[in-house]
Amino acid sequence: MKLTQAQLQDFDREGYLFLPECFTAVEAALLREEADRVYALEREEVWREDNGAPRTAFAAHTYNEAFGRLGQHPRLVEPVMQLLDGQVYMHQYKVNAKAAFDGAVWQWHQDYGTWARDDLMPEPRAMNIAVFLDEVTPVNGPLMLIPRSHKAGVLEAGHDLETTSYPLWTLDRETVTRLAEEGGIVAPTGPAGSVLMFHCNLVHASPPNIGPWGRSIVYLSLCEVTNHIRQFKRAEWIAHRDFDPIEPLPDDCLAELVAQRASQHAAE
Repeated sequence: MKLTQAQLQDFDREGYLFLPECFTAVEAALLREEADRVYALEREEVWREDNGAPRTAFAAHTYNEAFGRLGQHPRLVEPVMQLLDGQVYMHQYKVNAKAAFDGAVWQWHQDYGTWARDDLMPEPRAMNIAVFLDEVTPVNGPLMLIPRSHKAGVLEAGHDLETTSYPLWTLDRETVTRLAEEGGIVAPTGPAGSVLMFHCNLVHASPPNIGPWGRSIVYLSLCEVTNHIRQFKRAEWIAHRDFDPIEPLPDDCLAELVAQRASQHAAE
């Protein structure tokens, strides 16, 4: 999948692109079913809220076939190669949950701030892709973005080790207020299968989910291969060390898996 010139310009100006229904309802349903399977696993890569609700399943592409295929999907990999002007590797892969009533906050932060400080990624030649596995609404903890904040570069941040189960380099209120007054705040919402691409320096956060509807989003963090990390103090399943370029699979790779599963069920 290739982005248009207008989309490339929008991304450069705003720092993000939102592509509703990039994946079909059938493809999204397969991934949603697999997310529940992954959340149920007792693995060190699966992190939970203090009350036991699922929060993040790291590196799911390495132990789940459907998420492995998603990590090589051309609708995700090819636009990032286009935006970063080079081949990419998987720096991080997360399936994030916001459980109904129990999904906790993610504070305001820049992802590259963590990658630079904790992993020594040389330059912000990396970005995130979020794939909605459920409908994301204004009331179930949508991702909030500050448009054009990626133009501010790497901002000062404090290491928050207490607010959430995941250590994060977060921004202070004055910085967030200033950026929001300049660029506003948006919270893209849409059906399962929608895709949100955003620059690694774009300031973002998400509120807690106190509503009765949960939501899950897959995050692929892709980095240009020559820009790979230089420090390895975080676990390999958090900051990956396989810098080989991703080879995109055929566009129907998820639909093919759906058909395989249907055939298996019919034979049982």
